[in-house]
Amino acid sequence: MKQVQAPQIRQLAGIPDTLLLWDIDRTLLTTAGVSREMYSLAFESLTGIASTVVADTAGRTEFEIMNELFRGNAIGADRSWLPTDIEQVLVDSLTQMQIELARRGSALPGAESALRTLAEIPSIFQSVLTGNVRRNAAIKLATFGLDGWLDLSVGAYGSDGKARWELVDLARQRAGGKYRRAFDADSTIIVGDTPKDVEAGLLGGAKTIAVASGTSSVQTLLDAGADYAIESLDSTEAFVRAIVELRRG
Repeated sequence: MKQVQAPQIRQLAGIPDTLLLWDIDRTLLTTAGVSREMYSLAFESLTGIASTVVADTAGRTEFEIMNELFRGNAIGADRSWLPTDIEQVLVDSLTQMQIELARRGSALPGAESALRTLAEIPSIFQSVLTGNVRRNAAIKLATFGLDGWLDLSVGAYGSDGKARWELVDLARQRAGGKYRRAFDADSTIIVGDTPKDVEAGLLGGAKTIAVASGTSSVQTLLDAGADYAIESLDSTEAFVRAIVELRRG
């Protein structure tokens, strides 16, 4: 694990209260294709037929992904399911594939170091803002040992049934209630890898640090409106510097 230089830690320790909301897939970890296979498995479990299409998963909620599979396979409104039914099938499917997830997937370079470093700063509160349903988010993070530095009780998830940008304020409310802090647009930072993560910050009222660890380049993420963009989390120093500049800018 890379060590963070002491002067940067001192700078970070001096920043005011900050709510850091992490995206999960392709920001903290990669499933190496297991997620796509899991959605196909969930679709087949629900409908009894194999999907003929592959959904776009980047920056979307799991319900949005499943709805795209329904539309792409001409599954109409007469074949609808309750959100709780869909969520349970999603969780069952990922649970069934968890061994494969552990075998093929991995935490992304620098993810553990970044989480561990920020967890040492009392004024930084870390959780998630993710399209995963809550239980799947927990499974993915636990599979790669990343859950210990995140307070998942104050995160916002695809299972909360809202548009991605609306999840920002929900996470703020949860964190504010638990920690008795007032988090606003200046003190909330989203970390993600897609233009949709950036959009969530722009529409939901939060700053954004974009990480080009997925399919979008640094320039694409900056063009989407990210406040700061870095190549990867592999340099904890660069990530710390981004937080300091956003909170002291």
